[in-house]
Amino acid sequence: MTTTSTNTRREGYYDLEVNGETRVVLDPSLVTMGEPFHDTKFKAFETLREGRRMMMGDDPRLVKMPEKPRLLDFFRFRLAKPAINHLLQSAAKAQRSGQPEKIVMACLVHDIAIGGLFPGDHGYWGAQLIEPYVDEEISWAVRQHQAVRFFADESVGYSYPSAYTHFFGPDYVPPPYIQEAYKAAHAHRWYMSARMITVNDLYAFDPATTVAIEEFTDIIGRHFRQPDEGLGFDNSPVAHMWRAMIWPYNAL
Repeated sequence: MTTTSTNTRREGYYDLEVNGETRVVLDPSLVTMGEPFHDTKFKAFETLREGRRMMMGDDPRLVKMPEKPRLLDFFRFRLAKPAINHLLQSAAKAQRSGQPEKIVMACLVHDIAIGGLFPGDHGYWGAQLIEPYVDEEISWAVRQHQAVRFFADESVGYSYPSAYTHFFGPDYVPPPYIQEAYKAAHAHRWYMSARMITVNDLYAFDPATTVAIEEFTDIIGRHFRQPDEGLGFDNSPVAHMWRAMIWPYNAL
């Protein structure tokens, strides 16, 4: 199969040439808000004709997922490589420091939403994505690291990340909902589980260092319940989120 992307935006969509036919790819609404074509991009449907169809199903630019995809398939074929490297290094750091396997597993998936879905509120998205398949403490820790990471805890040697000063500016103050979430997390019995994600988070990770995902196969096997039908096809409350990564440009 041959593909060619013109990557030319016309009112929030572009053409992808596939074996002599045109697939029309819509930019997701989350990334067109504020753009002049946010309200008009669906005019793409008016351009359809024989040999010119909306993108549905397998995207030829992506590796076709297995019929019953498992967590490692998403690491290998869907998550952004910098995010994968970051997750693997964070999990390896937790493992080397003697953290329990639950914490290692939480570190392995704490930023999964950044790599495969959305960066904003990624702790909440990531926790929801994994919730049916992990121990409650793991998903709780992933959710709460969203807020906990903005607040220092000198008792475990965690300072406000210097990277955040660079990213957001020296005067950045987390919004009220994050401040309230931190207060609630700090009073929770699993607070230290969320804190250990931040302690083992690598805010300036080394892109030249690689960790093999296979190092965590056994931990995944013990702490991530893989559905027999495959992620995205088990009728769980979050199956649609996994399918969104399988077919990220489905028009409808």
